[in-house]
Amino acid sequence: MNLFVFGFGYTAQALVRSPAQQWSRVAGTVRDAAKAERLRAEGIAACTFEDVAMVTEEIRRADAILVSTPPADGADPTYARYAGLIEKAGREAWLGYLSTTGVYGDQAGGWVDETVPPDPRNGRSSRRVEAERSWLELGARSRLTVAIFRLAGIYGPGRNAFVSLARGTAQRIVKPGQVSNRIHVDDIAAVLAASIARPRSAEIYNVSDNEPAPPQDIIAYAAKLAGIPVPPDIPFERAELSPMSQSFYAENKRISNRLIREELGVRLRYPTYREGLEALYASGEYDQAT
Repeated sequence: MNLFVFGFGYTAQALVRSPAQQWSRVAGTVRDAAKAERLRAEGIAACTFEDVAMVTEEIRRADAILVSTPPADGADPTYARYAGLIEKAGREAWLGYLSTTGVYGDQAGGWVDETVPPDPRNGRSSRRVEAERSWLELGARSRLTVAIFRLAGIYGPGRNAFVSLARGTAQRIVKPGQVSNRIHVDDIAAVLAASIARPRSAEIYNVSDNEPAPPQDIIAYAAKLAGIPVPPDIPFERAELSPMSQSFYAENKRISNRLIREELGVRLRYPTYREGLEALYASGEYDQAT
């Protein structure tokens, strides 16, 4: 099976190394020629997003297409530039679009499954909803099997609480009642591989762990594993937050992952942040970050 990725980054790399799926050929777009050259040295047929000739060639041979490029300036760049080409290729291919659970907006701590209508509260999430709709419409009028994956907060090697602790940037901001879900990148890869193996057209999946938890608990657990002092509590009202962090704390919800478990048969390797952090610590993640 041949894979083509728009935006060959962190999640795509996890999918490529996933034992659940073996690829005959892997190709994808990156932002610059230097990264493309590095990936080609690893056996991945990489090119820049603007290399239309190579993208066209790879799309024509792809059995699976993953879109992980975020919308920008009100539009999805991949859809705007390449949707027509993908449709014209006429392949019976799987296409997965990586979205975000942010499309649900604030649910006052309530549970959310895929039947809950999107209620985006910021421009980024609104653009995600539009991108989802565009890709689903493309699937409806083509031979593609399109699936949407709404991802919770991603963590994994090199992107986790140990890294922020080692850098001294970890903050335990406490907002009473605030919870969120997260998902290990390897579990995202397992979900994508399961969907490719059992494709269903126009399906939407929440991709999250089993346990919504207060964000400060993740930092505390990582600090205890690393044997270092737990950073002090910072009341939300006194926290200095970036616009991105402000939007995070403005939304409070619990994400149900029932569909990936029951329909795709995915058994998460890291069902809660505890298993994920324990595995990362055992692999030397904290020592590598210091």
